[in-house]
Order: sequence, then C-alpha cells, then structure tokens
Amino acid sequence: MSVKRTPWWYYPVSLVIGALGGLGLAVVDERMATSLLGAPWFVDLLLLVLGIVVLVLALQVHAYANTDPAKRPHAFINPQRAMMTLVCAKALGLAGAALAGWYGGQAVMCLMHVEASYYHDAAVECVIALVICVIDMIIGIVSESLCQLPPDEGAENPKLKRAERRRRMQQATAKTSE
Repeated sequence: MSVKRTPWWYYPVSLVIGALGGLGLAVVDERMATSLLGAPWFVDLLLLVLGIVVLVLALQVHAYANTDPAKRPHAFINPQRAMMTLVCAKALGLAGAALAGWYGGQAVMCLMHVEASYYHDAAVECVIALVICVIDMIIGIVSESLCQLPPDEGAENPKLKRAERRRRMQQATAKTSE
C-alpha cells in the first residue's frame, strides 16, 4: 500500500470552508441572539495536548524509521502504530486548518462588535483558538513529513539507478575505445 503526502491545496481549502462555517455561525448568532460564539478554554487545552501527542508519536516513528535495523527496539513501534500516527498527523493538519478557519471567521465577525463585552470575550477566545489551531496544522504537516520512510536501497532507489546507468555508460565507452 502506498500512502501519498497530503496535497498542499487541501489546507487552504479546509481553511476557507472552516472560515465560511465560522462566519455563518457568527451571522446566525447575531441574528438569533444565541450564544454560540467562542471556544471554551478546555477545547484550546485539548487541541494543544492533541498536537503535542501527535508530534511526540511522529518523532518516535521518525527515530525508529531512521535507526539501523539491527539496533531497532522491535517491541516499541510496530507498522500499525506507525500507520496510525501518520493518519493522526494527516487528520491533525486538516482539522487544524478547518478549525483555524472556523475560529478565524468567528473572530472577524466578533471584531465588528468588539465594544460589547460578549463579543469581546468571544473574540479573545476565538483568537486564542485560532493560534492553537494554526499550531496544530503546522504540527500535523511536520508530523506527516516525519512519518515518511527513508528511501530503501532496493532496485528502485534513484541513487542505485544512476550508479547503474553510469556503470553501463563506462562499459559502453570502454568497448568503443577497444
């Protein structure tokens, strides 16, 4: 099974979709006089802890993948755990982008009414959540790259292919010079 990197354009699309949702929620909140804006502090803390956990797992996978196979601790990381770490990293990156847009959209709408105490508090909460979500998105992108396996030394390795081409060219030049 071949896993590909998340395309770069998924992140801005997620950000825009999240921003549209956040703006929509802020408009509904303003028109219906409900209190849906903002982010509770435990959500910010949970998002930050989740990002740190994914980064630590990705660092462990990276260290394992780049260690000499004879020196690897076999019980610590298994392929399923490495794959789940990659999935979590991809999900964290995309969710971080979408939530950054969500809270950013809310913050933009709240800034229009920042003189009111409710909107001021919601704007502060949204900006803090926005910063944490951007950090999570960056952690997700970095963690995804940390989970990438180093190239193996098999027949498909580009270095070996170049060396084989050079060897054939040297043999061909040696035959023509004889």
